[in-house]
Amino acid sequence: MKTDIDRKLRDFLGAKTAKTFADVLEIETVGELLRHYPRRYLKKGELTPFDELEVGDQATVNGRVKKVTVRSLDTKAEIPLADVQRWTRRKTLTKVVVTDGRRDLELAFFNQPWLATKLTPGTAALFWGEVTMFRETMQLKSPGTEILDEEDLTEAEIERRARPFRPLYPATAKLPTATIERSIKIVLDSLDERLDDPIPELILRNERLLGLREALQKVHLPDTEKDISDAQQRFRFEEALVMQTILAQRRAVTDALNAVARPRVEGGLLDEFDQRLPFELTEGQAEVGEEIFADLARPHPMHRLLQGEVGSGKTVVAMRAMLSVVDNGGQAALLAPTEVLAVQHHKTLTKMLGDLAEQGMLGGAEHATKIGLLTGSLNAAGRRTAMLDAASGAAGIVVGTHALLEDKVQFADLGLVVVDEQHRFGVEQRAALSAKSGDNTPHVLVMTATPIPRTVAMTVFGDVAVSTLTQLPAGRSPIQSSVVPAKEKPEWLQRAWTRVREEVGKGHQVYVVCPRIGDEVKNAGDEEGELLETDEGGKKQARPPISVMQVAEALGEILYDLRVEILHGRLPAEEKDAVMSRFAAGDIDVLIATTVIEVGVDVPNASTMVIMDADRFGISQLHQLRGRVGRGKVPGLCLLVTDLWPGSKSYGRLDAVASTTDGFELSRIDLETRREGDVLGVAQSGRRTSLKLLSVLRDEDIILAARHVANSIVSVDAELAEYPVLRSVVRSALESETTEYLEKT
Repeated sequence: MKTDIDRKLRDFLGAKTAKTFADVLEIETVGELLRHYPRRYLKKGELTPFDELEVGDQATVNGRVKKVTVRSLDTKAEIPLADVQRWTRRKTLTKVVVTDGRRDLELAFFNQPWLATKLTPGTAALFWGEVTMFRETMQLKSPGTEILDEEDLTEAEIERRARPFRPLYPATAKLPTATIERSIKIVLDSLDERLDDPIPELILRNERLLGLREALQKVHLPDTEKDISDAQQRFRFEEALVMQTILAQRRAVTDALNAVARPRVEGGLLDEFDQRLPFELTEGQAEVGEEIFADLARPHPMHRLLQGEVGSGKTVVAMRAMLSVVDNGGQAALLAPTEVLAVQHHKTLTKMLGDLAEQGMLGGAEHATKIGLLTGSLNAAGRRTAMLDAASGAAGIVVGTHALLEDKVQFADLGLVVVDEQHRFGVEQRAALSAKSGDNTPHVLVMTATPIPRTVAMTVFGDVAVSTLTQLPAGRSPIQSSVVPAKEKPEWLQRAWTRVREEVGKGHQVYVVCPRIGDEVKNAGDEEGELLETDEGGKKQARPPISVMQVAEALGEILYDLRVEILHGRLPAEEKDAVMSRFAAGDIDVLIATTVIEVGVDVPNASTMVIMDADRFGISQLHQLRGRVGRGKVPGLCLLVTDLWPGSKSYGRLDAVASTTDGFELSRIDLETRREGDVLGVAQSGRRTSLKLLSVLRDEDIILAARHVANSIVSVDAELAEYPVLRSVVRSALESETTEYLEKT
């Protein structure tokens, strides 16, 4: 459906200007230009003639510069205009006399001597600020200034420039905000008074929202703060409605897909496993388990997100779901992001099941299955065996890494896909595994140990049911975290190594985590890509990231009498397994590692973690890492070592991590400091987010309302036949990779 909004900019602005918008901002249509919203507004006073100014007014005046002088506030001497550039770091007062042709007005600028080179006599400009009186002379004190070109001196242009709220747009040197502002005004003046609106009329009335034409006028040319607020509210709702409509359509499609119902079977593997559990399930684990069993019993695919704190028992919940599917004759695949984690999962599941994982083996239980492991480092014989077990159905559960996604890997009857640390996989990878179930869509359970705020969960995972584990199993010990500013207080770092020795002396073990292995150029652990520190004087200085090899060499002297070893992703698989086995057995005192120990590693005797260059890791990653300690009866200690000075943004993130172990609070802080696009998957799609005004953290009420409306529309008109404008906008959004991410998640 083609509307005025869809027309090309060249129809309104000419080919040259339209090409500049296309080349610089990737804006080609009227709609794209009008959705290029102001990033903020410059608040001015009302345009006022000189003879109507009153003290105390917030006013804007239009005049020409008559005289300029600059004085030193220290010596009171006048500074020659040719020398003002040399006075930029000294205290000065610049006085500018402007005239409207009948009266004069004095402007006072403190410590801005460079203005004397801009506001030369004869220059036309707008000035705005508070009207004051100084020594019986009326003046504007430190006013805002906008120099006007001679072609701008029409009455209409001056009135436009002097509006009480001046929009400031995301702009570039080739497309300054003034050019964008003029172009939008031209387009707005050319459009019909009524535009086809993607929000149906009834919804506009029920939600008390502005219509599209009025909202565009008020967001770009507001007269009051209420104009801005009302317009932004309308566009936030529209963005939420488009997204929620897409998700509602996805839910409708998913609900229509076929899946093999896997109802719980009495007297099977699951019951046997439950009877052998050496601990009581938490109330949350039991409740989430029942939610999952109810989903699995339906002839439509389950799509459920299981989120919870580090150590909240998600693995047990996933195990019970997988056993329920195996009891029904199906298979379950557990996809892990790293080989270390896949191997750890395989060992954990095998240990938890005991003889229930020994199908076909001497001593195996009556209701037993087999747990396969498929990773990239398996030798040819091991790989053939794992693939044969999966394809024949001999392995009821198959644990693996990206190797599970290869075309050659097939399953006899894949009934459930469990994805651990779902954010570590691309959406295409997760979809590829689901496609291995043949004609029937498998049930899907995705897990994350980084709790997601409710608003983000229901937005990004709008077509996924969300279960949350908030309780920690009995026996988990508290974790204390502290920031160690190594450069400001080097004695604290020395104390950290003394504490390491003390913990080992008590029979405990320690992790030391580094962001690098050795001499890599790029620091993969740094979410912000920041390789700079701020010294005490505020100066930015480059510093090399700390590596496993560097720390191992340094600690070889400090902890010379302790058993210290290293672990990182470049070690051969057999060596990694051997190191982890020795650490788990207590044969290693201090393990210096990269983030390969971030998730899944479970050594209850590890009491302490020292994270070097902690500022190079993100908040969620730090929370994940410290979850490796305090897993037994000994309280955990996490020391966040940084060379940054207190007061910087990155140091503040460390303080936030040290101040709480509440993963939900930390995830909110984390998401508030990241681009909204990251939340919506732009990092995976490679494109900027389609959201302009909507914040999934701030606008929860708007998102909830839009979701209700979208569900109501799609439930009776899934194809949006009765809403052609909304259908057109949704179709455009569906062409973006951001929406592809939302669809496939």
